[in-house]
Amino acid sequence: MSQVEKKAGLLRRTSSSKKPLKEKVVLMYDEIFAKEDPAKNNPRFWDELFLMKVNLEYLETKLETVDGEEVQKIQDNINSLFHHCVQALGEEHQIKVVNALQTLCALFRGVHQKNKSASGFDIINMLMGFDKAEQRMKDLMERLDSLLCGEGSESLKSLCLKLLLCLVTVTDNISQNTILEYVMINSIFEAILQILSDVSSRGQHGYDAVVLLALLVNYRKYESVNPYIVKLSIVDDEPTLDGMGMVVHHALTEYNRQYKDKEEENQGGFFSTLTSMVGSMFIADADEKLSVQTNEAILLALYEAVHLNRNFITVLAQSHPEMDIPTTPTTPTPTTPTTPLGTTPPSLDMMNNPELPLDPNLQTSNLLITFLKYASIVMQDTKDEHRLNSARLCLIILTCIAEDQYADAFLHDDNMNFRVNLHRMPMRHRKKAVDKNIPSRPLVCSSRSDGGVYCHSYDEGFPNGFILVRTHTYHTHITPKSHPQNNGITAMRCVQIIHKLLCYQKKCRIRLHYTWRELWSALINLLKFLLSNETTLLAKHNIFHLALLVVNLFNMFITYGDTFLPTSNSYDELYYEIVRMHQVFDNLYCMVLRVSTNTGQWKEPASKVTHALVNVRAIVNHFNPKIESYASVNHISQLSEEQVLEVVRSNYDTLTLKLQDGLDQFERYSEQPKEAAFFKELVRSISLNVRKNVSLNTLSQDVLLKEFSTIS
Repeated sequence: MSQVEKKAGLLRRTSSSKKPLKEKVVLMYDEIFAKEDPAKNNPRFWDELFLMKVNLEYLETKLETVDGEEVQKIQDNINSLFHHCVQALGEEHQIKVVNALQTLCALFRGVHQKNKSASGFDIINMLMGFDKAEQRMKDLMERLDSLLCGEGSESLKSLCLKLLLCLVTVTDNISQNTILEYVMINSIFEAILQILSDVSSRGQHGYDAVVLLALLVNYRKYESVNPYIVKLSIVDDEPTLDGMGMVVHHALTEYNRQYKDKEEENQGGFFSTLTSMVGSMFIADADEKLSVQTNEAILLALYEAVHLNRNFITVLAQSHPEMDIPTTPTTPTPTTPTTPLGTTPPSLDMMNNPELPLDPNLQTSNLLITFLKYASIVMQDTKDEHRLNSARLCLIILTCIAEDQYADAFLHDDNMNFRVNLHRMPMRHRKKAVDKNIPSRPLVCSSRSDGGVYCHSYDEGFPNGFILVRTHTYHTHITPKSHPQNNGITAMRCVQIIHKLLCYQKKCRIRLHYTWRELWSALINLLKFLLSNETTLLAKHNIFHLALLVVNLFNMFITYGDTFLPTSNSYDELYYEIVRMHQVFDNLYCMVLRVSTNTGQWKEPASKVTHALVNVRAIVNHFNPKIESYASVNHISQLSEEQVLEVVRSNYDTLTLKLQDGLDQFERYSEQPKEAAFFKELVRSISLNVRKNVSLNTLSQDVLLKEFSTIS
């Protein structure tokens, strides 16, 4: 059958002299698009229609090609079709239910496609009649709820979720989808939770359920009270929260596995990731640029759960055997569409087998570890807006985690140790390697024993990505990019996360056995970049805010380091690094002093950095003459590190510092107003991607109809 014939719903020609015959269902569609009531001459019209195999393409095309005048003439028939679809969902005959669900999807898509510029009220009126819309949608949602919660076919439940995803994503901006008001009123929240709490249902439908919930939570979330937000925030049922976490965990795990063979791994932890996000932001030439499509839908679901529900934090920490998913590709089933990495749900085998037999040699894991691994992949290459936004979302999730007291306690718990392989981008001079001797440490720690930091390339304006802290420093490469503002926000978010972790350590007097030099080097490299690119950056950005955040991290160590640095030697090393890299701080002071003494828009923020540098400059000005004097007296042209440390230890008593207030205070994360625009665009992008991949044609009508024909 030719493509034209197929689209028109025509049967194969029997001979060249005869006209092609139309399928019966197509003839029935034509009757609906006529002016007359199709049931007028055939009382059994609607019963017969839903016994016919749906021709989605023909029905959608017909709806899209109807002109304005015809719409008014056939509106009653379209309303009647919608009404009878809803009624058919209550039928015992499963084939009728399948065909009704698919017809509803075609109606939603076809009508919206035809009326993109129409108001939501006009679309509602065309679909179901505005005066009857409330009752029609109430009936629809009740029947979908019944199908999702019932003991019926799993294929039917999958079809219901596909229909709901189709309905939610039918407009580019879900907040402009007026039909969703009825989905708010007639909530299916409990049905979604039931799916997530049941092992079997979760395995087959958990991914779609979680994505659907994440999208519904974002419907007009800044404009009105969204019941899905309210309900999600108070969920305290452990099996349900565990189920949601399991779906997210398995989805991220599968993508981590797919990436594992393409990229060498690095050891580290929560704090190592953050350190690298600051100082390793300068990645240079890589042997290969791996293009991995991120799963923003599942990240959004994780964000909403962490942000809205404090009970979900406990799910992040639940340990279980780490699953090593087989790398053998699985053959897609007829009901599963083929979509790019980052857009498909995890395999059913994983979802159906959350419990694995314990092995004494098996490494334990949890959702937080899996997320950190995923974030390390995302943050390797943020050269375009899509990946940069994914990295930004990862950092926002980490921000929410870092602000939670329970999460902080878990991250710093010496009794909860894990081995974490984080990914890093391959470099031309560096061969891929896998460290198999990673020690178990608290997640907030880095497991690195060697100092140093990578410098990674920057976009025009700000760091383009964050890899793991390692041992060498590379040249910075500036490449013109179109999204420097986002990069700046990403860098600041990262520094803020580190500050929040330090505040917790100071408050609870937690002394981490961490190579702090890695962090200090990373922060100094960030300052060096700001200084090197002052002219380019100041044309568009307030770089003084970021500089102030970095300087105040050093002030945090100077003022409160005795409460959280592991040993007195760590304090000595801090002063050593400040003195050793004094030229960076001197250059920063000269720059901010010059800007603050001139009139201009950056005068005030530059002045704040000037004042913040007072103790750093006091340390430099105090110890440098002592070191020079020591070298002169002992006739040493170049002092060793140990000799400098000896000078530092001997001259603490005469050092005078100023007490700075507010260093251990921070502004808590708030989505609105700062992140509202970001999330609106993110949800739009996710909605478009979900709509593209939700195609009921891929559910294989033949498979579905065969299944229900045998049942009937």
